[in-house]
Amino acid sequence: MDANKTPVAVSMGEPAGIGPELALLAWTNRKSLRLPPFYIRADKSLLQERANTIGRKIPLEACAPEDAYSLFRKALPVVQTGSQLSDKPAIEQEETAATVVASIEHCVEDVRDGRASSLVTSPINKAALYKTGFSFPGHTEFLGALAAQHWPGEPANPIMMIAGPELMVIPATIHIPLKDVPSSLSEDLIVETAQVAARDLKTRFGYTQPRIAICGLNPHAGENASMGSEDRDIIAPAVKKLNSMGIAATGPHPADTLFHAAARQTYDCAIGMYHDQVLVPAKTIGFDDSVNVTLGLPFIRTSPDHGTAYNLAGTGTARIDSFTASLRLAHALANPDTL
Repeated sequence: MDANKTPVAVSMGEPAGIGPELALLAWTNRKSLRLPPFYIRADKSLLQERANTIGRKIPLEACAPEDAYSLFRKALPVVQTGSQLSDKPAIEQEETAATVVASIEHCVEDVRDGRASSLVTSPINKAALYKTGFSFPGHTEFLGALAAQHWPGEPANPIMMIAGPELMVIPATIHIPLKDVPSSLSEDLIVETAQVAARDLKTRFGYTQPRIAICGLNPHAGENASMGSEDRDIIAPAVKKLNSMGIAATGPHPADTLFHAAARQTYDCAIGMYHDQVLVPAKTIGFDDSVNVTLGLPFIRTSPDHGTAYNLAGTGTARIDSFTASLRLAHALANPDTL
């Protein structure tokens, strides 16, 4: 199937959050925002209830993924997934967890089978899923396991990137406590992360020679090991090894001077040593229009760079910027000629 005419698959996400209305509101703005065709794997009755709750008359059409592209102009295509659910904004329901997980699993299968060009995942509530036996720290790790299952012949090394118009960042370690970061860092981890980043920036984003800035771990990148030896003993050797491999990496850089406007012009992507080191500047600079992209997978996955926002669920006031940016980027990455 022509990728340009293959829709983007959208997973339902946490039904008590803003995920359902993001899809609804995005569809109503599809023309003005020039959105690519997409469908959502969810329970149609829940979506209808949410549309009623936010006071929008939005046509919904139950369909198979193969029919979504042609239906998109006149209705929001819904591929029924899971059991029928009641819409209860901001109220967690344990019985919805199976549908949340199934939606992600089936969307990945759709991409594998060519029924979808790419995947946009709506925000999930990991704590709610943990209560039902979900064992992954987050979407990124779960998608890595699904990639290994469905693409057994291709390596899967999932890496989280936050991509905004002004800044792209990657945390080398992701969802672990800050106290565990130093012992989790290694030269191999940094090298492998940068290798995946360089490869995907070339093959998917179109950079000829990506410039990658590597953050230090300690204040002032360790100040010649006077404030910690990790920068000297782990990060600097990793940068040297990357250079020997032909990857344009620099560092370790003090993180406190790496994200102002002039510094951002010297690199294409920054790799930090821990989650908040790079996600704080990324979200400060582009909170509404940044996108979570998973690199290192055999398929394309993006998602909004925010959570379930229970406080906005059912109000119809949630901003759709990051969600629609995720749709456009997923479509563009699946169709490189549009980048």
